[in-house]
Amino acid sequence: MEAELLDLISARRGHFRLESGHHGNLWLDLDSLFVRPARWMPFARVLARLLSVHRVEAAVGPLVGGAFVAQIVAAELDLHFAFAERLADAHGVTYRIPESLHDSLRGKTVAIVDDAINAGSATRATYTALKSLGARPVAVGALLVLGDTALPFFDANHLAVESITRLPNELWEPAACPLCAAGVPLSSPPDAG
Repeated sequence: MEAELLDLISARRGHFRLESGHHGNLWLDLDSLFVRPARWMPFARVLARLLSVHRVEAAVGPLVGGAFVAQIVAAELDLHFAFAERLADAHGVTYRIPESLHDSLRGKTVAIVDDAINAGSATRATYTALKSLGARPVAVGALLVLGDTALPFFDANHLAVESITRLPNELWEPAACPLCAAGVPLSSPPDAG
């Protein structure tokens, strides 16, 4: 099953600046995963079964891919569904839950669901948004977890982690990036033109 999921995701090697601010040598084209829903939805259904043991009442995913997966998880388990919107400004990137969804999440046990977790910036920001409105995140689910950069945050906040597959991956703070030190220029992600 893991190999079948990985076959659906296009990968590119290079030197990339990620949303988290980290540098990495792997770029996944996750948008292409969602072009053919019948191919990825079975994995979301398996993820739903994995998350069901945590007795969550809602599934929340950061837009865009995480929300697609969270919606399938919610449908499969007959849960509330919500999404977190990405907001970028001069101070960085955050995620917020639309106000119209707050009441459906307040006091609920929640699974944060994403398509892939690397540094975990979208997941951490969604966690913060959920906590601020009184929801109780108890689990994180993803089709793919890359590396272990996000795991200490999940452990520190007592979040169970469920995934279809995990792959090793390295991320670096820009000041410690070996690719920068070697003079390798940053690559443009495919959608950056």
